[in-house]
Order: sequence, then structure tokens, then C-alpha cells
Amino acid sequence: MSFQPAISIAKALERVHKHEYVLPAIQREFVWSTDQICRLFDSLMRGYPFGSFLFWKVEKQNCAKYAFFDFVREYHERDAPHCPPLNLSQESSVVAVLDGQQRLTALNIGLRGSHAEKLLHKRKSNSNAYPKRQLFLDLRGKEGGDDLSLRYQFRFLTKEKAKEESTANGAEHHWFPVSDILNMDRGKGIFTYVRTHGLADNDAAYAALDRLHEVVHQETFINFFEEEDQDLDRVLNIFIRVNSGGTVLSYADLLLSIATAQWKQQDAREAVHRLVDELNETRFGFDFPKDLVLKASLVLTDIPDVAFKVTNFNAQNMAKIEAHWEELASALRHAAALLGDFGFSAKTLTANNVMIPVAYYLMKRGATESYRTSTTDAADREQLRLWVNRSLIKQGIWGSGLDTLLRALREALATNYQNGFPVAHLEAAMALLGKSLRFEEDEVEALLDMEYGKRGTFTVLTLLYPGHDLRNEFHEDHVFPRSLFRQQKLVAAGLSPAEIEDFKASVDLLPNLQILEGTANIQKSAKLPAAWLPEQFPDAVSRNAYVAKHDLGTIPPDLKDFAAFFQARRARIASRLKKLLDVKASSPS
Repeated sequence: MSFQPAISIAKALERVHKHEYVLPAIQREFVWSTDQICRLFDSLMRGYPFGSFLFWKVEKQNCAKYAFFDFVREYHERDAPHCPPLNLSQESSVVAVLDGQQRLTALNIGLRGSHAEKLLHKRKSNSNAYPKRQLFLDLRGKEGGDDLSLRYQFRFLTKEKAKEESTANGAEHHWFPVSDILNMDRGKGIFTYVRTHGLADNDAAYAALDRLHEVVHQETFINFFEEEDQDLDRVLNIFIRVNSGGTVLSYADLLLSIATAQWKQQDAREAVHRLVDELNETRFGFDFPKDLVLKASLVLTDIPDVAFKVTNFNAQNMAKIEAHWEELASALRHAAALLGDFGFSAKTLTANNVMIPVAYYLMKRGATESYRTSTTDAADREQLRLWVNRSLIKQGIWGSGLDTLLRALREALATNYQNGFPVAHLEAAMALLGKSLRFEEDEVEALLDMEYGKRGTFTVLTLLYPGHDLRNEFHEDHVFPRSLFRQQKLVAAGLSPAEIEDFKASVDLLPNLQILEGTANIQKSAKLPAAWLPEQFPDAVSRNAYVAKHDLGTIPPDLKDFAAFFQARRARIASRLKKLLDVKASSPS
């Protein structure tokens, strides 16, 4: 990146006019008000600092890869608020403005264009509600008195209003169209204007026009750095840094802007946001970001490189995603619904990206809504559920190396989906990346120490105790209620200080937790398990079945024997986990 010789405003706008200066798709819309534009011109007239610009020189071979836009010139709040798209030839390079869009657009509107915003109390559908106004400078205006007010009176007016106020008897204003300064000669041209408009005896009028001409034509206000590196991701990172303005810009937002610029039939931003909302409203609610949908779009359309890089959001890839949008969006909806059926929600799903391979599998096999309930697919669903759960509780699976993992899983699914969810092939692919789903004994010990309410605990409980219809709302529940573990109650139970500390340290750990349907959990309240179980399961057969299914063992009648219950259940859970996770016993040293 190098600092380039400064140029004048007139020269910069000439380059804008010739489409030598363009806007990349990552830029936002023009948002300045007319007051801001007027203040900008006043600041320039007063010689205030204008700030530097950041430009990016795009070589001609890259111009056709991405969408570029022209600067707004004739702004219309209803009919033309957006930057118009450009179809650039590959005959020459262009300069994309990374920082300075708002200032250059304000200059372009003020010196070459117009601004039309809706009048108050007028209907949007009324065309007369948007008068076309241009920037004028009052040559009879009195200078402001302090640094905060406008010294030079710039205002956006209709031509009719400017003429009316300038020609009225005893007129206090003379509104000069600022755009006329572009083609006016300094000296003779200015003198001719003030003379023919009855301002020859007004020294301030001549001085104001002379200063405006100097600002536009002579002074080199446009100071800029120019980046020549053609690495588009480096440029995107630069853009994020210089445009953060105290709020870190989302990489996904910028990539989504690129996608929006390249889709032909629909608005990518609107489509992605709508899909994200739909996904997050599934079942008990998720918290999927738009990043996930963009990443999934690359994966589900079999684009080779799935990294978040500008080069992957080129015209060819974006056309492919748009062409398959309905198909991939449907797969993501089915995947979110299926995860909801497995009991997951925003509170319990520890890695959102697990949905991507699930969606890819469902799309490849053409699964419809019936897949979620079909008895024919029950065994396949269970295999998928177990793989999801195991991948979520295994540390390091969905962290670093995500793109490599997603590509490997996609390849395994693409070639092995025909005979059901290919768990063995997926695990083999994962193992080659150092992301094996094999568990060791020390990992089981760590799982046994998982705590109530922590992300991942619900997943372990549903893995341990399947068979619940998780489409209903289930809670993590304390077998021995937490409310019984208050200091006063533990002392009243006759426990020693050491036992009290041990009880408090154990109450929220996995061996004292179960999953319980929401209504049952509310009814259970603070009852001891020995009192609650007979109420919930009056007959001994169903009660014993529940106890066995949840590894509860012998239920003590009161709190005093909690420690023995906890250790016994911990051992049973450990044995069950080792069997579920196929943990091999360690060899004696």
C-alpha cells in the first residue's frame, strides 16, 4: 500500500464520471443526509481537514469476477436510493473505493446531481412528495459567527424555490447552483457571473465564488492510499478494519453483500435473513447465525473450497448457489427440524455447524418431511442422532480446522449415502484428520463431572438415556432437588462439615441429573426421589422400569445417604458411557 499524490475534487469526480472510480459490492448504501452534505461543503470552504481515502486498484483480469457499483448521483429516496450496478469491461483496471464512499458520493450529489427525499406528511406513493433538489450556495448570505454553525450558507432547494428567493423584490438571497462551478472559469467567468446577476458591488459574493472554484478545481483535497495487492481477502480485511467505526463489521455481512450483488433473480440478503429467521424459529428455538447459512451454501452446492474467502464468492459460485437455493434451503430446514426432534435448542446445541453435514445427507438422499417420523427410517435416524451426540461431546471436533472437516465429511457422505447414514465412513474420514470419535477412559471421567446447565450436559444425558420423545420439552432435572442442599437443611440432616462440602460439590454434577419432561419436572418440584417416584409411577412395574432405565439403583429414603447414591450411580453411568462410546479398558501399567 502506498500514499499517492493528492488530486482535486474536480479530478476525482471526473474519474467517478468515467467509471475509473467505482464501489465494490461490499460497500454499504449512501446514508448521509442533506445537512451532512452541506456541512461537508462548508468545511471544505473553510479549509478544514477532509481526511484521507483508501483506494484499491483492481487489475482488469479481476474486474469481471465481482460486482461493482457506480456512485449515487441523482438520489431519490423511493425510486433510486441504491448505488446503480456497473457492467465493467475487461479492457482496463479500475479503482475501488474502500474508505471514503460517503464523502465522494456527497461531493458527486452536490456538484453533479440532485437529492429527492420525501416531504413530511406526504404519502410515499405520491410522486409529488419527492421534489428534486440541488445544492445551492447563497452568495448574499451572511457568514456564521462560530465554528459550530455554517459560515457559508449551502442548502438543497428546488430550482423553482431558488429562483423565487433570488429574484423577489428586495431579495436577501442569491442562490448559486453549486454544479455550475464545474464549468466556470476562474476570474473572468466569476466576474461575468456576479456582474450579470447584479452582484458586482458585493465583494463577499465574488469571494465566495472564487473560494468555491478554488476548493473544487485547485486545492488537492483528495489524499489517498492505494492498495495494489490483488489478494481479495487481504483487501476485505483492510476494508473491515477501516470501516469498523467502533463496531466490528461482520465478515459474513460483507460476503453477503457480494452475494447480493451477484444474484440475478432474487435478493440474497433478504433470502438468507428470511431463512435464518425460519431456522431459528424451529421447535424450541435455535441461534443459527447467517454465517452458518453462507457456509452451508458452499458445502451443499459442492463448491470445492468452503472457506470464507472473497474468491469463493465469485460470480460462478454465486450463480450456482442461487440456482440451488430452494433445494439447499429446504435441506437446512429439515436438518434444523431434525435437530429439534433430537431435543436440541439454542441452549443445548453446542456447535451449530453440526447441522451442515446433517443437511447435506438429507439433501443427497432427497429426504422429505416424512423422514423425521417414518418407521422405515427410524434406525437411520438413530444412527444419525448418535453420531451427532458423540461429535458434540467429543472435545475439538467442531473447533479449529472446520473447513477441512466439512470437506472430508461431505466427500464421505457424497459417496456413501445410498445405504443409510454412513457412520463408519464418516468416522474414518474424521480419524484421518485427527478428529477421531474414539473416547478414552479419562474422557469418560471428564463427562461424569459435567454440570447442570452447562452446554453439553443435556447432550450427554440424551445419549445416555434415549427413548424419550424429545419433540416434547425436556429439562435437565436434579434427582435429589437442589433446594435440599442449602446449608441450613444439610446441618439439620445431621451432616458433618466435611460431608456438607462434599454434598454441595456433588449436587450439580451428572450423577445427580436426569432428563425429565417439562410438566413432570414442574410437578416434581422439591420432592425427594423416594417420595416423587411412587406418585409419578403408582405401580411397581413401571416404577422399577424407570429406575432401571435411568440407572437410579436403590433410592435412599432421605438426604443423608445421598453420597452413597451418588457414587453408585456414578459407577453405573460410567459403565453405560463406556459401552455406548466403545471405550476399551486401559491395560495395566
